[in-house]
Amino acid sequence: MKKRAVIALGGNALIKKGQDGTIYEQFANTRKSSKSIVRMIKEGWEVVITHGNAPQVGAILLQNQAAKDITPAMPLGICVAESEGLIGYMIQQCLSNALKKEHIEKPVIALITQVIVDENDPSLSNPTKPIGLYYEEEEALQKLKEGCHMTRQPRGWRMVVPSPDPKRIVEGDIIRKMMDDGIVVIASGGGGMPVVEKEGQSLDGLEAVIDKDLAAERLAEAVEAEVLLILTDVEKVYLYYSTPKQKALDTISLKELKKYYEEGHFPPGSMGPKILAAIRFLEFGGKKVIISNIEKGWEALKGETGTLIVRQ
Repeated sequence: MKKRAVIALGGNALIKKGQDGTIYEQFANTRKSSKSIVRMIKEGWEVVITHGNAPQVGAILLQNQAAKDITPAMPLGICVAESEGLIGYMIQQCLSNALKKEHIEKPVIALITQVIVDENDPSLSNPTKPIGLYYEEEEALQKLKEGCHMTRQPRGWRMVVPSPDPKRIVEGDIIRKMMDDGIVVIASGGGGMPVVEKEGQSLDGLEAVIDKDLAAERLAEAVEAEVLLILTDVEKVYLYYSTPKQKALDTISLKELKKYYEEGHFPPGSMGPKILAAIRFLEFGGKKVIISNIEKGWEALKGETGTLIVRQ
């Protein structure tokens, strides 16, 4: 019987807190993140890997800004694709090397992935997703005049962009076929490329970003995974997080989780999308969702740590 999982690596997979984000640091972190994945493959799991891209796309936008008088700046959609390619390359190389070291002959491929969104999604006319640099007030006000959407945060002003809800992975059938052929696929990185379907089934890209966890759930649907493994920077999901009443969740049912979600325990800017992805996956028919620390993916899969979410 096939064991199929989607592994969603958080942004801390490649750049740790306090690091500068050099390419050497990112490769070292990627090698560490590969260990749990290799263990899963060794134990007979078929996996597709997805990942965040916030620090990398932020750096690309910074490069755009710094070089705007020298070379044409690229639009946001192209920056997302660029980050998906560079991160996919790092994971592909590090994972391939780690598999060979374990004498596992298994091809690994990174795929630039398009994700269908609704052209009438309300977020397209009401951008709320902060991205990129922090700006001083004077520069932020100038960007407002230029037509950019900006928001004030504790560290300064940031640009906000649309973040539409993902509906379907365009390359879903291709990814599933590659998995059937024994290929490890890296897909939908950074949420994938948001596209709308026009008349005649042609696709058109958008200046937007998709939440990586919600895209990971659509990917799990597309490949008919039984497990969605979300790896982030905390070991478990907590109620009343960072308060004296903080309480870790070990095993929880879908019904209980929905209750806590509706009560507002999981903010949109942190755990909220992960919990919504878990709810959607289990309602779709997935077997279980596991949320844990990126360093403990294998232990979480075995039930030794993390938060396990089940339908019943």
